[in-house]
Amino acid sequence: MKVKIVNKSSFDLPEYQTIASSGLDLRANIDEDIIIKPLERVLVPTGLFISIPVGYEVQIRPRSGLAFKHGITVLNSPGTIDADYRGEIKVILVNLSDKEFTIVQGERICQMVFAKVEQIEWKIVSNLDDTDRGEGGFGHTGTK
Repeated sequence: MKVKIVNKSSFDLPEYQTIASSGLDLRANIDEDIIIKPLERVLVPTGLFISIPVGYEVQIRPRSGLAFKHGITVLNSPGTIDADYRGEIKVILVNLSDKEFTIVQGERICQMVFAKVEQIEWKIVSNLDDTDRGEGGFGHTGTK
C-alpha cells in the first residue's frame, strides 16, 4: 500500500525497524526540549502529514521502552487518526512516573500502526441473540 506523505520534519521518513515490525517509530520534531513533569501531558509535533487511504486508520501507540523505563505513554492509547484528517500528526504524551522526563529533538516518541477499519450500518431490533456469556461483563469470565 502506498501512502502519500509530506515531511516537514528534520528527519528521514519513518521506517519499520525490522522485517516483521508492525509499527513505524515517530520522532519529536521540536525547536526546544519539552520537559514533562509527573502526571503532566503534552502535545508533541512530528512534522509529518499523511493521506490515509479510506478503509484504514492510523493508530498511535506507546513505545514499550519509554513506557517501561520512564513511565511515558500515549494518553489516548491507541490514538486514532481518521482517513480524512490532513493536519500534522501530533502525539499526546503523559508522564505517569514520579520524575520529570525530557523529550529532545528527534526522540522516538511513539509507534504508528496502519489498521483496516469497517464502517457499519445500524439495524434496529427488539432483542439481541443469546450467548453463553449473556450480559456478564467487567471480570465476569473470571481469571484462570
